[in-house]
Amino acid sequence: MTTFVITVPGTFVTHVTDTSRAALERKLATQHTDVSESEGLDLLTLNDDATFSIRLEVDAADRYEAELAAVRLVSDALRETGFSEKDAPLGPPAVTGIDSDL
Repeated sequence: MTTFVITVPGTFVTHVTDTSRAALERKLATQHTDVSESEGLDLLTLNDDATFSIRLEVDAADRYEAELAAVRLVSDALRETGFSEKDAPLGPPAVTGIDSDL
């Protein structure tokens, strides 16, 4: 199994309060551990133009499965914190780090 750091971009088309941002970060915190923290990566970057990037660690057999899992985790967390798919559309995920025992 390989640990991938996946970056999932998106855009908030509704206002993001400090409370909803904190709730989203709490939902995703367990997916932001050793690899991404040691590289100094923030879990959530929210830009002035309402675009955002979320960086998660996902254990998967390959890149494709890791990207699918990351998008699923981000989508679920957004929905659970009150953002619909229309409120925060996601862009294509990208692998931004890999930690493997191979």
